[in-house]
Amino acid sequence: MPSSILEEGGHLLGAALTRDTVTRLVCPSCGSLHVAQVLGDNGGISYVCTACGHSWS
Repeated sequence: MPSSILEEGGHLLGAALTRDTVTRLVCPSCGSLHVAQVLGDNGGISYVCTACGHSWS
């Protein structure tokens, strides 16, 4: 158990930063982080890079 509220807040902030880093998508073509998730033709999930236009699923 944390000894102070600041220690607890630091722990939660670290977890949020780790979670945010893990969930980011990177374009395999140009390396950009500007990636949008879109619904594919057959109902699947696809991704498109808004920087270079590359799409993948």
